[in-house]
Amino acid sequence: MEIIWLNLGFVYLSSFLARYFSYFDRMKMHYTKPNKILIFFVMLALVLVSGLRNNIGDTYFYIHSYEVINYQIKNISFKDDFGFFILQSLLHKLSNNPQILIFVTALITNVLIVIVLYKYSRMIEISFFIYFTSGMYTVSMNGIRQFLASSILFAATPLIIKGDWKKFMLIVLFAATIHRTALIFIPIYFIVRKKAWSKWTFLLLISGLIMAIGFTLFQSVLFDALSDTEYGHYSDFQEGGANIIRVFVTASPLLIAYLGRDKLREIWPESDYFVNLSILGLVFMIVSTKNWIFARFDIYFGLYNLILFSWILFLFVKKQRQIIYFLLIICYLGYFYYEQVISLDLQYGSTYLKL
Repeated sequence: MEIIWLNLGFVYLSSFLARYFSYFDRMKMHYTKPNKILIFFVMLALVLVSGLRNNIGDTYFYIHSYEVINYQIKNISFKDDFGFFILQSLLHKLSNNPQILIFVTALITNVLIVIVLYKYSRMIEISFFIYFTSGMYTVSMNGIRQFLASSILFAATPLIIKGDWKKFMLIVLFAATIHRTALIFIPIYFIVRKKAWSKWTFLLLISGLIMAIGFTLFQSVLFDALSDTEYGHYSDFQEGGANIIRVFVTASPLLIAYLGRDKLREIWPESDYFVNLSILGLVFMIVSTKNWIFARFDIYFGLYNLILFSWILFLFVKKQRQIIYFLLIICYLGYFYYEQVISLDLQYGSTYLKL
């Protein structure tokens, strides 16, 4: 765990300095461009620590399958998530060492995330800090395929904003070859392009509450639909619901965004897209209190929350902003310690990085 703590400190300090030495984007007066060199070091730290691990979550199973399965194109089954199979077959041509799979997936995932955060975050060190302390960084080492698909969709954020649905749908279909759940973004594209806090927003939130209350019926319908797919085994998932604390953590930036919605839209015209995507994450998190497996959809939506967090601090008056900033740091640091150390007892293992 010491490696994770050191990486958190390095990433936060480097991204803080990157913003400190940033400059305003003349084309967009409310945006700043962080120092590229320092952001590169942030990206490097994220990739190396994630890519050189040999444990955390299902990493061991990916390592084991890479060693024992014959990943050749002739063995491919286009029925399943074949894109990830193709990736592994290509990597096998380079090396039989499974560390190459872990490193390449960590590289693609974190590079894409850093690029989008660099483009849209206002206070970038907050985005990276929450990426760590919300647990998303460690989740990226657990749900490898789904997080890889998520980062690909995250990189397509400019297409959502521009309204280029044709290119976006192609990227969705590509991401779905990595993890089929990416297909959920086909209808979501049209939902999130609506104005935030309209009747659609509250309809989504009410739908989430109804699904949580009537979860038994909703679960039955959903798992019947998934019964003939590779995700059918989720119907046997009996590990209970997600911690209610995660719901409040997900909802907190949205509450602030709602109270300051007019000012947020004024200083950040693109905010509606990120607010809507964050609301969808909250809806899935509400449902996940009944069955933890639905929290995995937050892998897709939590990334947009990182950008939302970097803007909501500017909804407070200047005198209060510093206080809120430090409260945010303290609260998320406490949450990180509670979840990663107390609850999960996370241990980081690596053949290459040791203290």
